[in-house]
This record gives sequence, C-alpha cells and structure tokens, in this order.
Amino acid sequence: MAKLVVLRFGDGSFELGFTVTLQIGEESDRPSTEMMGKLPPCAEIPLYYARWQASYLQLGNRYRLDAEKIQVTNVSFTQDCQSMGHILRARFNTWLKAEEFRPLREKWLEKLLPAEEVRVILQSENSQLQRLPWHLWDLFERYPKAEIALSLPTYDRILKPRAPNPVINILAIVGNSQGIDTQADQAILQKCPDADVSFLVEPQRKELNDYLWGKNWDILFFAGHSSSQGNNSSGRIYLNRTDSLSISELKYALRTAIERGLQLAIFNSCDGLGLARELSDLQIPQVIFMREPVPDQVAQEFLKYFIESFAGGESLYQAVRQARERLQGIEDKFPCATWLPVICQNPAQTPLSWQQLKHTKKKDIPSNPFRKRGFNVAFFSSLTITALVCVFRFLGGLQTSELKAFDQMMRSRPDEGPDRRLLVVTIDDEDIAYQRNNDGEILKGTSISEKSLNKLIAKLVQSQPKAIGLDIYRDFPAKQQDLINRMQQTDNLVGVCKGSDTSTGTKGIEPPPEIPKERLGFSDFLHDGDGVVRRHLMFMTQEPASLCSTRYAFSTQLAFYYLASLGFQPKFTSKDPKANLQLGNTVFQRLSPYSGGYQGIDANSGQILLNYRSSKNIAEKVSLTQLLSGAVNPRAIKNRIVLIGVTAKGDFPDYWATPYGTTLDEQMSGVLVQAQMVSQIISAVLDERPLLRVWSPWLEAIWIWGWAVVGGIVAWQWCFFPKLALAVGIASSILYLLCLSLLIDGVWVPFVPSALSLVVTVGVTGTIKLRNLKLSRQITRTSPES
Repeated sequence: MAKLVVLRFGDGSFELGFTVTLQIGEESDRPSTEMMGKLPPCAEIPLYYARWQASYLQLGNRYRLDAEKIQVTNVSFTQDCQSMGHILRARFNTWLKAEEFRPLREKWLEKLLPAEEVRVILQSENSQLQRLPWHLWDLFERYPKAEIALSLPTYDRILKPRAPNPVINILAIVGNSQGIDTQADQAILQKCPDADVSFLVEPQRKELNDYLWGKNWDILFFAGHSSSQGNNSSGRIYLNRTDSLSISELKYALRTAIERGLQLAIFNSCDGLGLARELSDLQIPQVIFMREPVPDQVAQEFLKYFIESFAGGESLYQAVRQARERLQGIEDKFPCATWLPVICQNPAQTPLSWQQLKHTKKKDIPSNPFRKRGFNVAFFSSLTITALVCVFRFLGGLQTSELKAFDQMMRSRPDEGPDRRLLVVTIDDEDIAYQRNNDGEILKGTSISEKSLNKLIAKLVQSQPKAIGLDIYRDFPAKQQDLINRMQQTDNLVGVCKGSDTSTGTKGIEPPPEIPKERLGFSDFLHDGDGVVRRHLMFMTQEPASLCSTRYAFSTQLAFYYLASLGFQPKFTSKDPKANLQLGNTVFQRLSPYSGGYQGIDANSGQILLNYRSSKNIAEKVSLTQLLSGAVNPRAIKNRIVLIGVTAKGDFPDYWATPYGTTLDEQMSGVLVQAQMVSQIISAVLDERPLLRVWSPWLEAIWIWGWAVVGGIVAWQWCFFPKLALAVGIASSILYLLCLSLLIDGVWVPFVPSALSLVVTVGVTGTIKLRNLKLSRQITRTSPES
C-alpha cells in the first residue's frame, strides 16, 4: 500500500536552523510514526540557490515569462548552469546529512521500503525553503517511486461532495502567447482520452470568470506568461496582450470551482510558486507548477509525458515524477529541465487518479443506435462530396481559384537567387535615347540600331559566351554589310520569330533574314485566361502558313547550345508525335489535356509548367550602354548564355504577368521570362532541379478524398464551435503547408479542391451529427434506465 510522509518545518530560518517534524503512515490514514528533529543553520544555501538561479536565467532560452522579460542572447551559459547545479546539489545534501537531522533520516530508512510508492509532503511557510530542489535529496535515489510536494502549514478539507461528470472536464486557458508557442499544448490536450476540453484563447477577464462559474471542472490548465510577485506570496497570469490577473482577482470563481470538484490546476508557465501558494489558500487539492522560467519545449514535453502517464493509469505523483525525469533527455539543450515541475498539495485531500476522475461508467450511459454511425457517416459523406468536387473540377469550375492558389504558393517559396550561367543585356529607355542621340541613325520599329547591334555582337563574340540570344524581332533585312556578315557567321547567335496565332488570324512575325533556320527559336508565350504566364512552351508544330517555321522555342534553342558544349544532345523518348523531349537523364514530361488545375491542354504541343527560379533576380543584368562602353569585364561574359532584350516601358513595352504580380509595376519583362525558361531547362539537366509535375487524375482524386475523410473525422469528433473551427483551421493549415512543401519539391497537388472537400464534408457531417445528437438525447430521456 502507498505511504504518506510529511516533513513539517516549524519556525526557523537558514541563519538559525529549522525544527522539523517527520510523520510516516499509510495513505489515507493517521500517521503511525512521528518524531522531532532539527536542521542546523546553513545561511549559504539560499546563496547557492541564487547563484544557480542567476546562471539558469542567463541561458537565453525563450521563457514563458512576461513578454518584456524574455531574454535572447548568443552567449551559452550551459556549462556554468550545470556546474552551479552540481555545487548546489552537493551542498544541499551535505546540509541534509547533518548530525542533528540524522535521526529523522534513519527513521525514514527504517520505516519505508525502496519498492513502496511514497508521497512526500513538505510543509513550510518559508518560500526560500520551498524553492529548493528537494527532488535532488539523495534519499529519493533509493526510492524510485517517491515524489515530493509542497504545502502550506494551514489547510482544510473540502467537505462538499464532488459532482459527477460523464467525462473529465478540462478548462484550458491559453493566455498571452507573445514570443512563445502554445499550439503544442493545445494539441496535446486535444488528445486526452475521456475528456472534454474547453479552450479559452486569450480571454477577457469576464469571459474567464463566467467559464469558471458555469461548469463543474475537474482540471484547470493554463499556458502562457505568468510570474510570482511579493516574495512569492502571490502570482499573476497574463490573459492577453493587455490584461493580467492575480489569483485573488478570481477568488470567488476559483473557490466555487474548487467546491464543485476542481481537483487539479496545471500551470504550464513560468515562475508559478506564487500562483500555487495563493491557490493553496483556497484549499485546491493539487497544483502542478514550474518553479522557474520554463522554455517552450520543456513545457510541451512535460505536458505530453505527464498526460501520457496520468491518463495511462499512473498515480498523479508517479506521473509527475516520470514526466519530470523524462525531461533529462533534453537537458543538453535545456540544463536543469528536470528541476522545474513541482507539485503543491493540500494534505487533507487524497489525489485522485485519471480513472477516479471519471465518475460515470460506460454501463451507466444508455446505448442508442446513433453512436455507432460516426464512421459510416464520415466515410460516405466524404465519398459523395469528393465525387461532386472532382466532377465540378473536371468541368473547369475550380480552374481560376486553383491557379490563384498556385500563384500564392509560388510567391511563398524561398527565392533561389540568380542563375550564374546567365547574363542579361537589357535595353531600357535610357539606352534607346542614347542610341538616338549618338548613333547617327533613326530607330525604325526596333529598339537597337544596326551600329549598336553590330558593336554589341562583336564585343560578345570576343568574350566567348556559350550562346547569344537576341530576343528582339528583326523581320527586315540589315543594311550594313558588316552586320549582315556578323549575324551570318556568329554560329552561337540565336534569333527569334513568332508563330502564327489562329485566335487572331495573324501569321506571326518573320525571323531575321541573316540568321539561318537552325539558329532560330519562336518567342511565343502561353498565358492563361487571366494573362499570367505559368507554362513553358518548349516546342511545337507550326502552322503551314506560319512566317516562323522553327520547331523549338527560343529558350529551348539557347539551352541546346549550352548543353551541347557539355555533351548533352536532345532526343525524344519515342517516335510518337506526343513523345517527350529528353536531355541526358532528364525527361521533360509534357502536360496532358487535364493536368493539375488546367482543363483542355493541347496535347500536341510541348508544354510544361514553368518553375520560376526567382521573382526578381533570375540573372545578372547589364545595360546595353554599359556593355558597349567597355564597363563590363569580359570574364563576366565568358562561358555564359547571354540574352539580349528590351526592358524599356516606353515605345517598346514587352512585359508579362507572372505568379509574382499582374500589375504593370509587378510584371516581368519578356527577356527575363525567357531567362527563367532557359534556367529551368539547364538547371533540370545539370543540377537536378525539380521540374514541376502533377499527379495522375486518379491519384489526385484519392488525395482530395483523403482530406474529405479528415473533414468527416474532425466534424464527428468536434461538432461544436469553437473547437470545430479551431480543428478545421489547423487541418487547413496543415493541408496548405503540405501543398507548399510538395510544390517546393516539384509537385503541384490540388489545394483548392482538397480544402473545399474538407470544409464541405465538415459542414455535412457536422449537421448530421447534430441531428443524431438530438435524437440520442430523446432516446436517453425515454430510456427505462433513465
């Protein structure tokens, strides 16, 4: 049978010593042994504790203190804290081995067996004495089932019988969480078996007061900022960003809650001794608190281990000891974490187990046919809604919203920075004005004069780039023979033309006459209905009447030239007209007619999704004037792909909407979009950078259905607001983060259809459950057992 040990400290101090009374007896019985003893003076003990406390506070962890007291430092004081802890432990045990205290120690060893479960209660008014790490007493090493709790000398028993509850009622207060993470605490409490957890997140004072009065609570939980005040005689909790409360300001509501059966208060917050002492005055049976500032991870791990042990059948004291000792696994990061959790006990009350907190047994609850329908309702609701969502999606009803979600996730991805293999020569309004003033010729329908173009190509050729891409339409012959010869003889110069557009009836734009067909690429972009470029057209079969007969895109041709110098030659995976392009081991899987959020993709064109590398700095940029004036180091050009294009917003605007923005200020110039496409190809081949791909329609349908099932489970588990709203919010956030992570890894999975199926299934399943609950109550009221 469990034993109860009481160490009652009388009047005294560390300077004068303490009188101590030891009582030992059976649990729930009068003590069978009692004797008096004394602890000698030891004035340095509080000093050793203060030194350890100071080194602990210097660790720089993010504590659950008042936000203004959070410390962040780059200096590690871990070794100092551990060293001071060892010194304090040694000095503390030396004091407890004093000759005057020895008879009590020997009586303990005589009366208690190491295998027995022992509850030890230390009664004292001295807050310094209560602060000490009593769990480090070497006697506890001999008694693995012993745990110590603190108590005030005065206490009383609550005589009013505890009101029965069908489940364990937990009131969880999530106070001011600035600078800390309380989400993990909430997730742990949600998993408590046979418990009904009511969350109050950053409540107002009146709201908390009303909740305490409104229900028979078994456990009160608080996470957030707290502190002890007035020499540990009082405590304060911080409810929200503006309001804080002392225990005395909730005195009447807490006293009523305790009289109605509140058994345990858990303060998973900092510096809780003052809170525990004030609650002890209200005769609460037990309080668990943290003796010092507590880091987030320590608080979360302790709560997880404690609930696991307590709900698993261990007594409250054993659950605390096990949870506390398991914190040793993180003491490399959080020294002395095992020192923090402490129990405060009302000696007149016997701690109840988790099972004893549940008054109503299952056999006492009338059975009804609706309790077994939860899984079936969630399952069939999810199937039906998934089918409706997939049909609606197949018909194009979700395309706009899916593309918007795709853009949002593209913007949320980390910027990969510029591709060092590319260099962009920009022609802006200043460059155009400079040419008009200095080249002695008028620019007719083009952004670069023949003189400047000739000089530009000559300078680039001297610097030996891998390829030169002229992203400027020149559908007219050059006049200067020197430029004609240079364009014909520069073997790595790629020009552009534009394919025919059947939607407008145009036949396209002719290529520069000086550049042969094998060095041409089409400049056509694919933009969606909202004007945004999300796809990369790598190759296509041109219309017979098209003025641009080249098969490959401008970006594809430039990538071919660069990769060919490294031994990569393009090929198709088969002779099928719908085969995929392959470079090395990289296969560019073209989009199918119903890929991802798209409907009606042309299967005959080589379209892939454009995996943008960077929102702004896809490549280094130099202006035309800078390059012509010799301000650019030739080494910055050698072995690179050089793209030449217009970035002017005056006479020759060439700007496109992208996932990064659709307004004119946010749009991306055409030459930079081409650079994104070139970078996508060579990065996929050389760096194994992921290409964006989509799952098969069947796999996407299974994914959507899976989230519908999640919605059904959530609705059946929590059908009342605000728990349901919180659960749906958490599930939706997890869905979004998963979709974003997969997109970063190269897979575009359906977010909008999945979120829609989740929310709609929650609504349908929740409505059905509420209806069944009403019928269930009717059955319960009319049952003969009632």
